[in-house]
Amino acid sequence: MYNLLVAGAMESRILVSVLASSFDVSVADVDVSDSFGDTDLRNWEAAVSCQYSALRGDLSWGLDIYAQEFVADPPSESVLAQHVAAATELVVLFPAESMPPSAYWAATPEGNITRVRLYESDEEAPVYVVDAVEIPVRQLPNAKVTRIPEVVRELRIPTPITDNFREQMPAHFLAQRGPEWKFSDGLAAWEMLVAHMASGWAGSGWCPPDIYRERLAARDGLTTVPDTLPPPAAAVLRQGLQQLDSTYAHLTTEDPQGSLIGLLLGTEARGRQLGWWWHRRPESLPW
Repeated sequence: MYNLLVAGAMESRILVSVLASSFDVSVADVDVSDSFGDTDLRNWEAAVSCQYSALRGDLSWGLDIYAQEFVADPPSESVLAQHVAAATELVVLFPAESMPPSAYWAATPEGNITRVRLYESDEEAPVYVVDAVEIPVRQLPNAKVTRIPEVVRELRIPTPITDNFREQMPAHFLAQRGPEWKFSDGLAAWEMLVAHMASGWAGSGWCPPDIYRERLAARDGLTTVPDTLPPPAAAVLRQGLQQLDSTYAHLTTEDPQGSLIGLLLGTEARGRQLGWWWHRRPESLPW
């Protein structure tokens, strides 16, 4: 199942052609129909079917596309969106997985993929507004060109060290959401910062200063291992922290002037006693 949103006037005949090409089926095996049209005219045996609905606002069409199970090697949603954008010369939006409802990707006719923020009104026939884009998109002239912080906050960054730590904890420790749970959350935040940095900021291309600051502050809470931790969990924690700290040190450079501290905490914070991780910075700041 694919859910695409299109900005601009669309011709159904072009859509039939691009769907046939994208799914490697014949044009006769593609059914494109108005969602409010006569169902008796539908080709229910089609290999690929598409229902389209007219939208209001910055978007003109919603496409619900379905491929039968026998269709071999169907494209990903992003690839399909790029094919439709190139063929129709329109901007095509598709939802980002595990993101806030407003977080979408947009494929442009020029072959670019960018993040967009999409708002939908509460009316029965909602009005769609593309509020922001991360790169200029000429077909969306009213959208602000800006980075979208919620994209970074909602990234699904794997945290195997934290996962291993939690597996070593008795269930009642985490269920009670006591100090051990907060410690677990802090470890996850620190691991996400280090992993995101190590990946070259994959999935977003940047990291907002407030998120960077929050995740450095999370490391502050990991300086002392709670006495209540079971020995296996404590051992995993110490080993994991050593690994994360080593990676962070490798990916950063010394910052003796406290430039990063000044940016994140204010110039007055440069004289405070802070952990060593505050005194290192990436060669290029990610914002």
